[in-house]
Amino acid sequence: MRRMAVIGAVLFALLAGVGFAAVPVAPVASGVDHTTPEAMVKRTGDELLARLRKDHAQLKAHPDRIYGLVSDLLLPHFDFTTMSRWVLGRYWRTATPAQRKQFVNEFRTVLVRTYATALLEYRNQRIRYLPFHGDVASGDVTVRTVVLQPGGRGIPIDYRLDRRDGRWMIYDVSVDGVSLVMTYRGSFASEIRRIGMDGLLNKLRRRNRQLSQAR
Repeated sequence: MRRMAVIGAVLFALLAGVGFAAVPVAPVASGVDHTTPEAMVKRTGDELLARLRKDHAQLKAHPDRIYGLVSDLLLPHFDFTTMSRWVLGRYWRTATPAQRKQFVNEFRTVLVRTYATALLEYRNQRIRYLPFHGDVASGDVTVRTVVLQPGGRGIPIDYRLDRRDGRWMIYDVSVDGVSLVMTYRGSFASEIRRIGMDGLLNKLRRRNRQLSQAR
């Protein structure tokens, strides 16, 4: 679970905690995002970091407001349906439409409530972008980065993105070679074998209620 926490914290904190350079963004027409995958990741970081700096005093006094900020600026760039399909693996195919919908909603909430507050702690890391892997025309690429830590080794962070309706969306993050999706996949598969899909959904709902009450 420690490794999962590290991966999840990076999922929501990396984009906000690094010093991104400004990146030219192609114009958007008819609601279609024409940026490259790398530019989308950088632009999201720019926007989020700017809001964190602007609202620093308010967030320090009211930490729960970080959830609204994450919902507004970060979540629209994550493809939680694809992420959920990969996380559940073969259990996605046997789940009912209602179970799939519930899982996507509860899994998204788990990630936000568990890791969003890490955004309040990340400051001044620097990031190096490497040439991304994949073919843009195929609609599935990996944006590769290295987080530079003062006095420590760089941590490789890879973002997997797919293109949906003309927009690049993140559906997995790997930290030092360990995938967020695959880590949760193993954990949830064992829970489904033990208590079934409905049992897992009930467990996620309880966890989300507990996290909400702890705010």
